[in-house]
Amino acid sequence: MDPEIAALASTAGTTLVTLLTTESWQGIRDRLVSLWQRARPDRAPAIADELDATREELLGAQATGDPEAEAEVGAEWQGRIRRLLTAHPELAAELRMALAELAPESAATPAVTQHAIAAGQARVYQAGRDMRISGAEGA
Repeated sequence: MDPEIAALASTAGTTLVTLLTTESWQGIRDRLVSLWQRARPDRAPAIADELDATREELLGAQATGDPEAEAEVGAEWQGRIRRLLTAHPELAAELRMALAELAPESAATPAVTQHAIAAGQARVYQAGRDMRISGAEGA
């Protein structure tokens, strides 16, 4: 699997879940349906219906305080988008542009990647931001 497509699909799935519960949900819906229309015109109407149903599911999950539903829906759409991009990689640039337009604050946030290897008795501490360690070390 192409790591770039996987990362783009992950971002798209997360952005989709976030935007479907906001006032700008129609924009992400229309852009995704447009992608399917270009790649699989026969599936575009069903995708539109599924996105509408997903929105209703997410709104219901928010109302009942079900955070697992958001993660599940995000993973489901991430997989669908990844499969679409794997079959039609020419759509990746259009999806990137749509995400940048619809969620500019997430596009402006740099990605943080951390990698560590510990061996023997070593310890590794990593944080994407603040880290506070208290207590007796090695006591």
